[in-house]
Amino acid sequence: LAGEGGPQTGTMTECFDCDNCKESLYGRKYIQMDNGPYCIPCYDAHFANTCDECKELIGHDCRELYYEDRHYHEHCFRCFRCDRSLADEPFTCQGEELLCNDCYCSEFSSKCIACEKTVMPGSRKLEYNGQTWHEHCFICSSCQQPIGSRSFIPDKKDYYCVPCYESKFAPRCTRCKKTLTKGGVTYRDEPWHKECFVCTGCKTPLAGQQFTSQDDNPYCIKCFGNLYAKKCSACTKPITGFGGGKYVSFEDRHWHHNCFNCARCNTSLVGKGFIPDNDEILCRDCSSDL
Repeated sequence: LAGEGGPQTGTMTECFDCDNCKESLYGRKYIQMDNGPYCIPCYDAHFANTCDECKELIGHDCRELYYEDRHYHEHCFRCFRCDRSLADEPFTCQGEELLCNDCYCSEFSSKCIACEKTVMPGSRKLEYNGQTWHEHCFICSSCQQPIGSRSFIPDKKDYYCVPCYESKFAPRCTRCKKTLTKGGVTYRDEPWHKECFVCTGCKTPLAGQQFTSQDDNPYCIKCFGNLYAKKCSACTKPITGFGGGKYVSFEDRHWHHNCFNCARCNTSLVGKGFIPDNDEILCRDCSSDL
């Protein structure tokens, strides 16, 4: 910061000579230095600093200001833009120029996009997408609380803290009704947490697994087969049709393709003629032997 200083002067009433020009200091003002007294002209010539602005000596009777090893007359220590005195004012150094705070803010500081006031140098601020806010002006568009250093989510011209954004915009799980912040699955055009999308029967997670539905409820293959699928008349296991499986139906009975065989010779009857014999089915050859 700028400061002021200067040597002290005094008068002598007895024989006393200038340490430089050797003239008597009797009745004259002098300046006492470590190596002896000096008359005013000798002091100014040998010890006075040069003003960084006007390049003239700063005499002993001038108020001297200094900043970063540079010395100024009081009247030379001024703003480079508006010529305002900086002797008793806060200022900023921009390159080689000294600027009052008003000129510095006008040219180098940003304006807050919310309140349209200058964001003063050194004040806490937030910058995003080429715009600047005072820290206390950057608030959530929903709860109106300052976001500060917390995470936020932009939405067009609005900005939301994460809890408000999730409450306002994030989809909610069809089962637990809580927001989905990442991942999830869609079933019947509705969002679900992966851990919430489970088989209606055994509660096994269905995400990434084959499943089917009954009355709009999802089921794993095993539960659906046990509860709703037709049973093969040969092996009694469920006929689900998954995995490319095909089946044959006759009257009220059903068979897997690989189970639809002659009860006597075990030849496949898929795509062939057959003869029902009570609970059995026979190929034509075996039925003719009866």
